[in-house]
Amino acid sequence: MHVPDGFIDAPTSAVTGVVAAGALAVSLRGARRELDERTAPLAGLVAAFIFAVQMLNFPVAAGTSGHLLGGALAAILVGPYTGVLCVSVVLLMQGILFADGGLTALGVNITDMAIVTTVVSYAVFRGLVKVLPRERRSVTVAAFAAALVSVPAAAVVFTLIYAVGGTTDVAISKVATAMIGVHVLIGIGEAAITALTVGAVVAVRPDLVYGARGLQQRLKLRVNGELVDAPTARPVPAAAATGSHRKLWITGLVTSLVLAGFVSFYASADPDGLMKVAHDQGIDRKAEQHASDGSPLAHYGVKDVSDARLSGGLAGVIGVGVTVVAGSTVFWAVRRRRTQDVSPDVSPASTGA
Repeated sequence: MHVPDGFIDAPTSAVTGVVAAGALAVSLRGARRELDERTAPLAGLVAAFIFAVQMLNFPVAAGTSGHLLGGALAAILVGPYTGVLCVSVVLLMQGILFADGGLTALGVNITDMAIVTTVVSYAVFRGLVKVLPRERRSVTVAAFAAALVSVPAAAVVFTLIYAVGGTTDVAISKVATAMIGVHVLIGIGEAAITALTVGAVVAVRPDLVYGARGLQQRLKLRVNGELVDAPTARPVPAAAATGSHRKLWITGLVTSLVLAGFVSFYASADPDGLMKVAHDQGIDRKAEQHASDGSPLAHYGVKDVSDARLSGGLAGVIGVGVTVVAGSTVFWAVRRRRTQDVSPDVSPASTGA
């Protein structure tokens, strides 16, 4: 669903750019409340993982493929505000380095792929966990449903943006029918990937999953025929928690590198949902050449490397590395700002108290 340059006119692109900038500003402030010393490193990893999995297009219909958008996954793992930032970092890296998603359409893409998917999915997720049993399995079920809904929701929003600022004269009813139809199918793949990933992390470190906080029920023991709360478990030693966190981070990074550097070669080569609809309906008649087409990594290949497998693998590995560094830098800065916000500026001694 990466919108290229030329699909949406300049005024509409500018408006979505303002919307995206405002949402990012709000998200930067909101992320301060979500990130701490445990989750800040995870957020950078989530961005890198989304980048890697977005390279894995899967077939959904004859001649069409889809890939993860990632808004639901990011929102559930690290929080909705941080989730918007995660997907936005990925979109920025893809647009600048890999010529994927137009630069003038960056506001459209952030609005549609980062903001809409994150907000819609997290609203659905929170609604479901309130009515489902308070257990880990419910987090996975809610994650599946939230991700499933988020993709056609993004398709609807693209259709609305196109209705306002589309550069070609195509009946909106045709665009809506085609976009929503194919993205419902893509949503199934999104839901499966999101549920599997969230379920895997919840099984290992539920304390690191933002959407799972506060969902664990206190264990009950039957004493003399009555149910009473089980004693609170002793906290995990700091050294053990740090080691477990580091192991999870390394495992996630290695997985991302393998997916982007090796598995991506076997991804579907069919156009994704948006590009297939754009070609079939004539939306792409005024598509423009990407400003980053001359990038050494354009279109997920390393320039001057003739072997397709090696070229794509190197590009994927570089992309994961750049994204994890960029994301980690952003989230480290946000976490540092949070620390400064909660630290007293003036000590009682300095006031003469």
